[in-house]
Amino acid sequence: MVAFDVDGTLFSSESIIFKTYVQAIEEFAHKTGKLTKLPSHDQIMMEIGKPVREIFANLLPDLPETEREGISSRVLDLLCDSIRNGGGDFYAGVGSTIHYLKEKGYTITCASNGRRAYVETVLDTAGVLSYFEPILVINQENICTKGDIITEYIKKYNFSPDTIVLVGDRYSDWEAARKNGCRFGFCSYGHATSGEIPDFEWEFKDLQALKDFF
Repeated sequence: MVAFDVDGTLFSSESIIFKTYVQAIEEFAHKTGKLTKLPSHDQIMMEIGKPVREIFANLLPDLPETEREGISSRVLDLLCDSIRNGGGDFYAGVGSTIHYLKEKGYTITCASNGRRAYVETVLDTAGVLSYFEPILVINQENICTKGDIITEYIKKYNFSPDTIVLVGDRYSDWEAARKNGCRFGFCSYGHATSGEIPDFEWEFKDLQALKDFF
């Protein structure tokens, strides 16, 4: 099994994420009359890859959770609309790499902290959603972290952990792999900061490099 992270691995939202956050926060301020400090582009990018609730708690700590969730939902709608309209950037070789792995017989799954609508919009827009097994996402019940997603895949497919590779770019990806005893393929072209990833089995300097390893 190859389990892919999404943002920083298959797709980059960096060119659209700041605009969507600013728009959603400004709409909230206009609607409620509550002024809240806008996070910077760098602050937002540092949060990418974390669970959604954690992201908004870190960026908007002064707001109650219900209001943060309202802004979060609006960000999701704006992001999905933007992606469908050509926003964001797919890394070179998404389609051919996923097709190659499928033809080689790998079970292809997704392990993302993103919400289902976001993940499926990215994969559908890339034309690869049909190659993926039914996607598991954080539900705040039995699945609260990316590590839980991998745990559930192991249970569902009855795979030995050492036959699973998690491909990603952030610490949360590394942590999910190590928690479950899986191998980790580090996408060094993604959003990781220097020294963020403790170790890895493989380093991919571009997405298409997966074809050289699998």
